[in-house]
Amino acid sequence: MPPSAGTGLRKLGRSGRFWEEKKDMFSKKKSVLLFLVPGLLMLLVFYVVPFAGGIGYSLTDGSYRNEFVGLANYRALWGNSMFRLGLKNTMELSLICAPLLWVLSFLLAAALGAIKPFGGFFRSGVLLPYLAPSSAILLVWLVLFDYGGPVNRVMEALGLARVMWLESGALRAPIVLMFLWKNLGFCVVIFLAALQSIPQPLYEYAMLEGAGFLRRAVGITLPLILPSAFLVFVLAWINAFKIFKEVYFIAGAYPDTSVYTLQNYMNNMYDKLNYQLVTAAAYSFALIVLGIFALLFFMQRRASRAVA
Repeated sequence: MPPSAGTGLRKLGRSGRFWEEKKDMFSKKKSVLLFLVPGLLMLLVFYVVPFAGGIGYSLTDGSYRNEFVGLANYRALWGNSMFRLGLKNTMELSLICAPLLWVLSFLLAAALGAIKPFGGFFRSGVLLPYLAPSSAILLVWLVLFDYGGPVNRVMEALGLARVMWLESGALRAPIVLMFLWKNLGFCVVIFLAALQSIPQPLYEYAMLEGAGFLRRAVGITLPLILPSAFLVFVLAWINAFKIFKEVYFIAGAYPDTSVYTLQNYMNNMYDKLNYQLVTAAAYSFALIVLGIFALLFFMQRRASRAVA
């Protein structure tokens, strides 16, 4: 047999194996799709279709004729002072809560990672507030910050005046503390998992060179756990945007103006059957959130390139 014929047969054999592997891969993909289809259908029916339908609904007048009014609902929404107040408070609370949660969870994770005896016990215990029901935490907070509660008693013992924590602008402080206490554990767990992937000799060499905690954190830790740190920051922002049930449970539908959130406004408009303003507010806020997260992803990409 000529050498060229043997080479052709080998190539034909490799080509046959290649197409057999491709065929197996496509058959596996088909079987995977069969399992994905029910979930994708539910996602389409209960999320995608209502989301698309809501856009159209926000452009109508809400009458029985359901006439198209263009952006009139959005103009009325942005001209509403209560909507602007709720949006401002929501953004302020997120700007306070998200960075605080990120910094505290990073510091606590670093401290827990350095604890050798009983470290597992403390790492498990920090997650308990996240697993506890929100209603139970709210009841504890109502007792702690009541006018005659422990917090005011301690303040009075220190010579300070009592504060109406639950019925004034001071409510923002308990809300922020509750958010931090509730969400700190989950963020700490993510940071702990990321910190365990860093080789310890890097820290030992840095300590020999005289680097302190801050220098090690900025020069070693954060660059090596940048994707996880970014994930924690995004989750912190998402949870901060959802601060509503705590305010509603404590202060009702119309709390003090300092804690009146966008969700308060949307809930009140829903109770008044003003669905057009509810949908317009939802999509306006969605665009703002998408813009913020797009900016965050852009900053993360730039930081990753700088580290690389």
